[in-house]
This record gives sequence, C-alpha cells and structure tokens, in this order.
Amino acid sequence: MLTISNYHYIRENFSTPYPSIFGVTPSGFKQQLKLLKNNYECIAPSELLNHTNEILNSKDNYFFITFDDGLKEQFELALPVLDELSIPAVFFVNSRNYEEKRMSTVHKIHLLRSCIAPSNLVEQINNLGSSIALSERDVNYAQSVYIYDDKESAALKYLLNFKMDFKIQEELIATIFNQYFKEDKIVEELYMNKNQIVELSKMNYLGSHTHNHFPIGLLNTNEIQFELDHSKVFFENLTERKIEMVAYPYGSPEASTEEVGNIAENVGYKLGFTTTRGVNTNQNNHLLLNRFDCNDLPGGKNYIKA
Repeated sequence: MLTISNYHYIRENFSTPYPSIFGVTPSGFKQQLKLLKNNYECIAPSELLNHTNEILNSKDNYFFITFDDGLKEQFELALPVLDELSIPAVFFVNSRNYEEKRMSTVHKIHLLRSCIAPSNLVEQINNLGSSIALSERDVNYAQSVYIYDDKESAALKYLLNFKMDFKIQEELIATIFNQYFKEDKIVEELYMNKNQIVELSKMNYLGSHTHNHFPIGLLNTNEIQFELDHSKVFFENLTERKIEMVAYPYGSPEASTEEVGNIAENVGYKLGFTTTRGVNTNQNNHLLLNRFDCNDLPGGKNYIKA
C-alpha cells in the first residue's frame, strides 16, 4: 500500500496581515519526514513508475513525497532536507510560468488574500462587473473542500476556483493584482528557474502540473488534452527527459475526473495524482492516485492518531 504526502509552500515565516499562504517551515518539514521515515518505507519516483502494481499490492507501508506548483522555496529549502535524509520526491510544475513568464492565477489570489480582507476582495471583484452569488449549499460544500479555511475564506476560494469562468477570473484578478504587485518581479522570485527545473529532471524528480493551474476536469475535452499534453511536451523539450507523472491542479473530484485520467493516460502519463485523501492499494486507478495534504499525516498540524 502507498501513502502519498503533498506539500506546497516551504517557508521560515508565514506571517501576513490576512492568513492565506499556508505551509510548513524547513524544520517542521524535516521533523515530519523523520516521523514518516520511521513508520514507512520511502520510495523514489523511478521505483513507483517501474513497480506500481507491486507497491500498491504490497502489505508493506510505502510513502512517497510530492510538491505542487514549482515554487523556488521548494528547491532552496525543501530539497536540501530531502537530500540530508536521503528521501526522494517529485516536484510538479506548471509550464505556463516558464513559457509565458506569467504567474498562475491561484498564486495571484494567494498574494492578494494575504493583504486584503476576503470581504474587501469580493467587493473589488464585484465592482469590476462580477456578481456571482453562492447558495448556502455552495458555502457548505466550500467548507468541506477547504477544511483549513474559515467560512468566509472558503467561500471566496470556491467562488474563484469553481464558480467563475477562468478567463473572466484571470482578467478580474489580474486587474486587481496589478494595483498591488509587479508580476514580472514575482515570477522571478516565486518560481524555480529553468536551471533548477533541469536539475530536478536529472534526478528524476520532475513531473507536470499541467500548463495553466486550472481545475481541468471542468474544461472541455480539447482543453483538457491541451493542458496535459502541452506541459508534457514543454518540459520534455526543456530537459530532454520523459515526463511520466502528472498532478492535477486542485485535485478534487471535479478537477480530476475519470475523463481527465483517461486523457492523461492517452497523452503518455503513467501515473496521475489527485488530492483525494486516502491510502492507495491495488483498487486505485494509476492515473487517479490519492494524496494526503501533509498536515493530515503524522507530524502535521491536523493529524489525529486513530
């Protein structure tokens, strides 16, 4: 059986006027990895790719470390810890950040939410012409998806990520974002550079997080195909190595449907990763594997021992 832990931000300090960027410190990361290493047998990306059935069928407890979004802090702060503890991992990266030198809208939202109250941000969005309202059912569901956020923040995130057309969302968020930040500067500071991407590929640590950071299960078939194929080709051309793993942005059931898994397989991926919580066994679709948020596992702030 296989337990997968997923990480995003790795920083020494997460203090902002409004909580919106969450992650673990390098010391907290190291402590958790030690706990996991004591309870599980760690595996490398190449082992998982080459022995998937054997690992999922085994009664032994294996664990696998993943990172989403290709953040520079992952390379600079997390990778040294992994090397020190001899624990391999895979880093899932979006091609848009490199090909277009543009930020993923999700990270613009994180930065805006860190300096603007949720109600204020909703007001600014509505002032630009959007007036999408959430039902009580939507609000309740939002809390079940974003379990680490308060009700107001969860509703805002659900509105942006699942109820608003992506093109409209990008335009509105970009308009607000440019009032507070310079995108080219943030791109350089936030994401790994191409040399770091190539270095990860040499270690067999690189995977695709699609081209844009969209919940691709909500797209049409041609758009899903583009998101999965374009990023694969881009990183293969950049690194001259095969990309055989993909993690679906957001990873919820809406974002990582059976169709998404089928298209990913047809494009040439061997393994696909969602954010559905759970251990993986031989019952799991290889293109729709479960992943725990790191906070839900031993050493995480939300872990509750059964």
